Amino acid sequence: MPELPEVEPMVRGIRPHCEGRRILEIEQCPCPRKPITLSPDFAEFRRRIQGQQILNVTRIAKRIVIQLESTDKIVIEPRMTGLMLVADPPTTTHRRLMWMLESNDTAIDTFEFWDRRGLGTVRLLTVDDFQELTDRLGPDALQMTTADWLAIKRRTSRPVKVALLDQNLVAGIGNLYASEILYRAAVSPKRACSKVTRSQWQLIGEQTLAVLNQAIQYEGSTLGDGTYRNALNKDGSYQNAHQVYAKEGEPCPRCKNKTIQRIVQSQRATFYCSSCQK
Repeated sequence: MPELPEVEPMVRGIRPHCEGRRILEIEQCPCPRKPITLSPDFAEFRRRIQGQQILNVTRIAKRIVIQLESTDKIVIEPRMTGLMLVADPPTTTHRRLMWMLESNDTAIDTFEFWDRRGLGTVRLLTVDDFQELTDRLGPDALQMTTADWLAIKRRTSRPVKVALLDQNLVAGIGNLYASEILYRAAVSPKRACSKVTRSQWQLIGEQTLAVLNQAIQYEGSTLGDGTYRNALNKDGSYQNAHQVYAKEGEPCPRCKNKTIQRIVQSQRATFYCSSCQK
């Protein structure tokens, strides 16, 4: 698998503290909330990772991938409220898993998975299992070609905003960023993919690169609930660059004539300007 741009700031946060070190132990933390998805069961998970050296930390789509010397991979999907941390978590109540590492010359000997709502998944995958996962995913959002974008037009007639969230079509775009991308491309989130023109797909591709790379630079978005944090438990700052997301009722920053509207598509909030995105 080619090296992918690091759209997930948590990868950059934990990588320097984990790569090249051995996992001494893993603890399943007591949590009164909904349990995360852990596969295989904890006893088997622990047996297969204990004593293993972490060769590298990368990503695939919105998942963090920890490569072990055994060829197994720990694949973590944080989803909406999960965090990978090397610092103290926002609360101790929602700690899920904690890895203990062999000591070196850094002060950090642990990293952990924290999840307020229990929506995240942590899976230990063999080479074959991981290949099955990658085969199911669409091209990475930061490596899409014009041909890849046009393939979406041929594959579905769903609204373009809904399609951008389908990881089987394009991997790595979250809900917040889909709204921002379409606003910058001046494409209605309600437009059917089959009716999006070639030039509009090209604009969507250009704005995908612009939005995601800017979000990487600013370490993601921390919204009002404070859930998202980087690996050091610090706020991201991309929320300060949002043009439409969570700005319902505010004037459109482009046309100034209309206010930002909020609609729900496939149970996810979408924000857009009905004038700029006809």
